[in-house]
Parts: sequence; structure tokens; C-alpha cells
Amino acid sequence: MTTTPPDDPGRPSGEEAISASAERARAELHAEIERVRHGVEQMLDEQSAPLNSDIRRELDTIQEDLRRYVKSRIRKSQKRTDRRVGRLEDRTEALEKRMDGIDAERRLAEWRIHSDTERMLDGLLGEVRAIADRLEGKSPLT
Repeated sequence: MTTTPPDDPGRPSGEEAISASAERARAELHAEIERVRHGVEQMLDEQSAPLNSDIRRELDTIQEDLRRYVKSRIRKSQKRTDRRVGRLEDRTEALEKRMDGIDAERRLAEWRIHSDTERMLDGLLGEVRAIADRLEGKSPLT
């Protein structure tokens, strides 16, 4: 008696065995696909489900802490900025006063120079007239 291999297409019992194996494999594959689908659906449900109340409270607490921290940092930064601006305004005011004082001193110096120059020129003019009068033979008192 010759034996034919089990996968021989001419053998009817081999076909049934392969067909049964294929059906089992197909059923196992469908079961595995169903298990994975169920796992994915469960994971998606968990992701889209509202957060646990403990986690929500913790998240709210963290957000509130963050808000307070940001507020305090902004307040401190604003105070520092205000102090710096105040110092700059004080310096600007002091410089403006100093410039006004220097401008007043300049005007006073210009007035003094002008007055002194005018007096000097008046004196020179008087001397030149006296010299001219002497040269003409007139007496300065006449």
C-alpha cells in the first residue's frame, strides 16, 4: 500500500483536514480580531470618557496654582517696571531742572557779556571822541 502525503489534493480526507484547519484558523483569526477591536473600543471609550473626579480636582488645583503664580510674577514684574519708570522720571526731571538752570546761567552770561561789551564800547567811544576833540583843538569841556 502506498501512502500519499496528507496535503495531496487527490486525497479526500486530506482536503477535509486542511479545510477543517483553515476553518479553525479563520475562527481563531476572527476571535483575535474581535478581541483587538473590543480592546481598541475600550481604550477609545476611556480616552473620550470624562476625567476621574480626583484627576479633575488635581488638574483644577494645578491650574489655580499656575494662575496665582502667574499673577504674582506679573505683579512683581509690574512693580519692578513701575519703580524703574519712576526712577527714570525722577532722573529726567532732575536733568530738565539742570538744563533749565544751565540755560538761565547761559542767558545771564550772555546778558553780562552784552552789557560789559556795551559799557566797554561806550567807554572806548568816549575816549575816541575825547581824542578827536583834542585833535580838532576843542577842549573836552566845551
